[in-house]
This record gives sequence, C-alpha cells and structure tokens, in this order.
Amino acid sequence: MEERTFTGKDNQDFHFNHILYEKHDQRATITINRPAVLNSVNYGVLSEMQIALKDASWDDRIAVLVLTGAGERAFCTGADLKEQQQFLKRPRDYWKWMGEFIATHELLRNLGKPSLARLNGIVVGGGNEFNMSCDLAVAADDIYIRQVGTSHGSVALAGATQFLPLIVGDRRAREILLLNEEIPAHKALEWGLVNWVVPRSELDDKVDEVVEKLVLKFPEKTRYTKQQLNFWRDQSWHLTIGHGRDWLAIHNTSPETWEGVRSFIEKRPPDYESLRRRWAEDQAPEWLDGEIPGNPSE
Repeated sequence: MEERTFTGKDNQDFHFNHILYEKHDQRATITINRPAVLNSVNYGVLSEMQIALKDASWDDRIAVLVLTGAGERAFCTGADLKEQQQFLKRPRDYWKWMGEFIATHELLRNLGKPSLARLNGIVVGGGNEFNMSCDLAVAADDIYIRQVGTSHGSVALAGATQFLPLIVGDRRAREILLLNEEIPAHKALEWGLVNWVVPRSELDDKVDEVVEKLVLKFPEKTRYTKQQLNFWRDQSWHLTIGHGRDWLAIHNTSPETWEGVRSFIEKRPPDYESLRRRWAEDQAPEWLDGEIPGNPSE
C-alpha cells in the first residue's frame, strides 16, 4: 500500500496535554481542555491546536470540525492572564505569542472544511474570536458572550474588531466592544453571533444534526464556497492584524495593561478612576507611576 504524506494520522499518534482531539464518523472534535481556568488559552493550547487543525485539514476522512471547551462552565475565556504576566516584563515575547494566536486562527479559518463552534459555556474575549473564526455556532441557552478588551487593558483586535461589524453590524459591534456587556444566548442569536440556541440537554443532538447535514455536501464545492465567503474577513484581517500584533506588543508595558493584569491577579476591579485622573491632570498617564524616563524638563 502506498504511504501517503499529505493525510491525517491516527488518534494514538497524538499526545496532547492541553486539548482533546477525537476523530470519528467524518468528524474531528477539538476540545480546549483547561476547565479549571475556564478553558483560557495559553501557548500550549495554541501549539496543540495548530497540530490538530493541520491534521483535520489534511485528513480526507474528515468532513467537519467541531470546536468546543471541556466541562459546562466555559467554551473559552480568551488568553490566560497568568501566562500573560510574563509579557509585562518582556513585551517582545508577547509579539511571539501573538504570532501563535494569529497562526491558529489562520489554520481554523482556512481549514478547507466547515467548522462548527459548540458553545457549551461562557464565551469571553478571545474565546469569542474563536467562535467567530468558525463557520457556524450552536449555543446552549444558558451561556453568554462578552468582549472585555477595554475593561481589561487590551484591544480585541484578533478577530473581534475585524469581524463583529461584518457579523452584527457597525452599531452593535461598537456596543459590544465599547461597553463590554454580557450578551445572553438568545440576544446573540438575534444579533447573528450564533446560528442556533438550544436547551443545554439538547446541545449535542443539535451539533450532531448540523454535522450530519454538512457531511452530505460535496467537499470540493464546500471548500471553495468557504474561500469565497472568507473574502471580506480576509481583507479586514490582513489589513490590520500585523499592525495590531506590533501595537499590542509595544503597548504591553502601558499602565492600562499593567492595571488590567494586576487587577485580575489580585481579584479586584480595575482602578479606572486613577488612570482617568492622571489623564485629566497631565500626570504622564502613558508611563508607569507617572515617571518619565530621562524627563527632558528636569
């Protein structure tokens, strides 16, 4: 039998620590497996997802990819802020981490096969960017979706600022990104952030139903339909993501980012008032503790 290079591997060939990867009945399922930290994303998740996504793309036995999170509390809550602490000291390493985040989304969006987000719990920050990088989404009726960048000292520019205006419209995108309020499942359905909302007990049945419908389609025609549909997302993504990667890395030492990460670690609300006061009183709000290195006025 001819040995093939460009094909999928058997499940036992993978030894993942941060995700679960299953393949059966023409379906591949990637499960972010960090329920203790609400399936937040660290470098381990990103690197393992890239391997699994490439395998699912190459495996001609696979017709559909399902992306979900372990447990019932969270689908994904974005970047692991404990891991992110190191980037306060070395923002040049954040640039490297962001490259891995971007590469994972590129593989997911350009899988060549339809992808379905199974939203089994809360969907926060970068978790919603993974939701939007999938083609379709099924949500349990008790979950919510929320962007948190302007509340937590970051900018949601790895998909949210690019894709939300296309998905929900400009005004709703601004509401989501500027107010950071929770969007319950049924509102997410009304706004087009998800395709179906079902009782939690029916979530897997609905996923099965959608997968079965997708399997009964021509694979090549499906792949090129995806390619065409990706046009507007690809255009906005490629015009902005490289700049965004550099901007976030450069600004990772800003007082706002420090305060956002510190407040999370210390389990307290961010101190927006003192930062606003420093802006109003011209107390060097761009510098930690208002100390400008080599201040030329001294």
